[in-house]
Amino acid sequence: MNYRSALPLANVRLTRGFLAERTRLVRDVVIPYQWDALNDRVPGAEPSGCVHNFKVAAGEKEGKFYGLFWQDSDLAKWIEAASYRLATHPDAALDTELDRLIATIAKAQGADGYLNTFFQLVEPQNRWANLRDCHELYVAGHMIEAGVAHFRATGKRTLLVVVQKLADLIDRTFGLGPGQIPGYCGHEEIELALVKLARITGEIRYVRLAAYFVNQRGQQPNYLEEETKRRGDKLPWHMYFDGLATLQAARPVRELTEPVGHAVRQMYLLAAMADLAVELNDDSLLRSCHTLWDAIVRRHLYLTGGVGSEPYGEKFTEPFDLPPDRAYAETCAAIGVIFFARRMLDVKLRGEFADVMERALYNNVPSGISLDGTKFFYVNPLELIPAVAKRRYECHLVKTQRVGWFGCACCPPNVARLFASLGEYVASQRPDGLALHLYTEGDLRFTAAGTEVRLAVRTDYPWTEEVVLEVNPAEPAEFTLYLRIPGWCRAAALAVNGQPQSLAPVNGYAELTRAWQPGDTVTLTLPMPVERIHADPRVATVAGQVALQRGPIVYCFEEADHGANLAAVSLSRSAPITARHDTTLLGGCVVLESTAQRDPQSPSLYSTAAPAPAIVPFRAIPYGLWANRGEGEMRVWLRES
Repeated sequence: MNYRSALPLANVRLTRGFLAERTRLVRDVVIPYQWDALNDRVPGAEPSGCVHNFKVAAGEKEGKFYGLFWQDSDLAKWIEAASYRLATHPDAALDTELDRLIATIAKAQGADGYLNTFFQLVEPQNRWANLRDCHELYVAGHMIEAGVAHFRATGKRTLLVVVQKLADLIDRTFGLGPGQIPGYCGHEEIELALVKLARITGEIRYVRLAAYFVNQRGQQPNYLEEETKRRGDKLPWHMYFDGLATLQAARPVRELTEPVGHAVRQMYLLAAMADLAVELNDDSLLRSCHTLWDAIVRRHLYLTGGVGSEPYGEKFTEPFDLPPDRAYAETCAAIGVIFFARRMLDVKLRGEFADVMERALYNNVPSGISLDGTKFFYVNPLELIPAVAKRRYECHLVKTQRVGWFGCACCPPNVARLFASLGEYVASQRPDGLALHLYTEGDLRFTAAGTEVRLAVRTDYPWTEEVVLEVNPAEPAEFTLYLRIPGWCRAAALAVNGQPQSLAPVNGYAELTRAWQPGDTVTLTLPMPVERIHADPRVATVAGQVALQRGPIVYCFEEADHGANLAAVSLSRSAPITARHDTTLLGGCVVLESTAQRDPQSPSLYSTAAPAPAIVPFRAIPYGLWANRGEGEMRVWLRES
């Protein structure tokens, strides 16, 4: 079987800068905080019930199931994040806590391998009866991913044994054989998990099961339609408009040419399709991946790297329908974009995949977590007026301030597991060397030409333009470094040991092949002028507006700097914009400053008189850091004058 090209987490140490600070925050604050939340110990936060439910199912305490029927997945994602933390920063106390928790989970597991506390405690008679809505396989997938992560981090098989027993039950239960259920989950996730399990165990049957779930989706007769008829059921409210397309199940996945339905589900499906295309050398699946990638990045991707433009169903809509105020851009969906992009880098080393991964990683995803690591967004709009959002979208988890926990808490532990595993996204081991996708200060270890190489990265990217690499092979060796030249960079420069090098990127990567000596240095300069961004005019909701970007960072405007009614502010095309590193603001960041025009309030609701705007100062901050200074308006797009 093919293995992902990511370096082992223990071989990547992020030490300083934007991304390293997020990994430190998750390690030191978020993981302990979320453990308290999962144990219902955070004052003022919505209860979770996760640990409680497992203890009840294990017979360790009395009580009733609490929460939503997919609640187990929140705990599974936390276990995954905690395991990644152990892989990079061993912690005896956390290791012991996980051992205790895993023992409880093992006791809760049924004799046949079944594990889902909702169905074990509330509806044991309805196992596998509602695959459309009840997330059983989704929950199982997250638990399997947790088991794989824990084994990789610790070498212990305690949770791996549990999840392999669960996977074996699923393998016996689902398929097209006699007595099997010819169905699949309404929420994709199991497919990703099974590939991971196959890679760690060497069991190819798990890959075949994942391929079954992907290939069976949307086939006729449609299993989910038949299941709905058997229950005498109706479609839930969020599926009234798109039907089974909401679940990517209206037709076979290879027939999709545009992303459809619930955005998180679509991205998880695509990540699994990319994995399977590699594992099975499936050209038709790979073509579908490329088709849908192109559709997403050219017609459905927000400037911040988010996807999902409709709160009603948390879903994709028509091409170019990217309203900033209605943007759902769920944190989990942007994480799904990153999952898909990283896997496409395994398919082909192409800078566009890493560019999109970086865009989501620096913008949409960090928006989902506060600077102190204890509050979270589920939804990440590009424009917000608090009073309007509260009235219009509150039932769709749109919040005007981050909150300590959600009843539907899929996003907080998803952020934790992403940043805890960030080392897997920084670089790829290549047969002839190493490809560097993300620039962040740290140290990497890899093998090339039969020798161990230590690569020291020194930079304050994305605030500064220079990246310095020190290459230290254990002994002189010839290999290739592939360095991503970001798509936003127009005039990159490269030098080796101070000597300028010609730069002719191939598929977005500069290729440096040489006989490397210990202490060789590479200096990559990535100029970051402030750029005005204009959307395709088919994005009607931001026509005539402008956004600002510097390097990979998208900027926004907040009420904290400009007062209310940001819609009155416009930016002149000729206004010079300066970038300044403010060490005192939002943990230290580059802000953009200039002057803008503000229209005065009118004495009447409508007027024939043209406004006489005033010249006012403005400041833009990185979008990923918004909403850390209290509740207020925010906009990414401003009118251009």
